[in-house]
Amino acid sequence: MANAEHTISTQDEATEPARQGSRSRRIAVLLGVAALAYALDLLSKIWVVTRLEGHEPIDVIGSYLRLEAVRNAGAAFGFGQGMTIVFTLIALTVIGVIARISRKLYSLPWAIALGLLLGGAFGNLTDRVFRAPGFLEGHVVDFIAPTHFAVFNLADSAIVCGGILIVLLSFKGLDPDGTVHKG
Repeated sequence: MANAEHTISTQDEATEPARQGSRSRRIAVLLGVAALAYALDLLSKIWVVTRLEGHEPIDVIGSYLRLEAVRNAGAAFGFGQGMTIVFTLIALTVIGVIARISRKLYSLPWAIALGLLLGGAFGNLTDRVFRAPGFLEGHVVDFIAPTHFAVFNLADSAIVCGGILIVLLSFKGLDPDGTVHKG
């Protein structure tokens, strides 16, 4: 019996470095996706502020889709104007939750989804911290303007895509630690 226990213990110890390597790769994917989402959002907002703000909107697909510079103090559809500190705290909470989940992250799809959320949260948080009218009260730069819909940015798109992916993964029963449950 002692031999069997020793064999199991040795096997667990042998697979632990491989599992840690797998986790490290997933963390790298999460951070890579987050960095890409953040960089695209930041670069697009720099372009909007320097080239589009104060100018006429640009029609991309007739009047159905335009690029139009808008400063948003609230959330989607302009809700929560004047509550920028609340949205800042929500973004910081999301970042903290992602950091906590990432400690047990072994799923590539979850790494991608969390990376999208993290990059989007940092994108809008950057605006709230550093843009006018001031620290923690900054207005988010939005510019993608579909007809009859809210004006949004690439950070918002990353957050929505990450959220949809998390819902789909949850419906499939895939957990961030890579386990699958039936329910």
